[in-house]
Amino acid sequence: MAQASTDDTAGAAVNTSQADGCFTWDKELAEGAKGDAVTELQIRLGGYPASGEVLAPDGSFGPLTTAAVKRFQKAYGLSETGKADEATYNKIYELQDDDCSPANFDFAELNKCNSDWSGGMVSAATAKESAKRTMWKLQALRHAMGDESIRITSGFRSKSCNADVGGSPNSRHMYGYAADMGKTPHSLCDIAKAARNHGFNTILGPGYPDHDDHIHVDHKDSKTWEAPDCGI
Repeated sequence: MAQASTDDTAGAAVNTSQADGCFTWDKELAEGAKGDAVTELQIRLGGYPASGEVLAPDGSFGPLTTAAVKRFQKAYGLSETGKADEATYNKIYELQDDDCSPANFDFAELNKCNSDWSGGMVSAATAKESAKRTMWKLQALRHAMGDESIRITSGFRSKSCNADVGGSPNSRHMYGYAADMGKTPHSLCDIAKAARNHGFNTILGPGYPDHDDHIHVDHKDSKTWEAPDCGI
């Protein structure tokens, strides 16, 4: 079982008996904490920033992380302390599979092109890690939309796969951190509107060229929200 690294800025020890095979937090974390344990927390809370914001997994527990913890706690009926405590970790463990993917998404859904994650614009390891970040944001989006299914139509693409589908020469899909969603129980516009609250810098949908049948999201550095038919 993976164990969180010791962090001098972390708080009280927590019971690790509920942990899973992916990552274990052994101490509470609060504002001011730094280190790998904070980074792992931020990845799992990436879907809980304020609307229009992105929570960077930088290993530094600042005000944006505190706010994200509170939003996560509120979403799951926990005490809104802003501190990553035992109850917070236990909820994450409940949502997390042993390969570090969230409960309702898996790596295969985010890679229908090349199972070893190679051939893109970044290393295979980087592409897979980026997909993990995206999946945790999608998990938050799914929960906010009533825990109903979200259909992923495209995720990571190698350069050859991207060319085969006519993707942009610099498509974010080749970096591993983009996902396309098709219509599900929710309309495309409902998905696009909800995505604004879950850490995506890019949201493209109906009314944007070649996006009338899906919603594209990614977390590149610059912000582009364009789904004109949805009022975005």
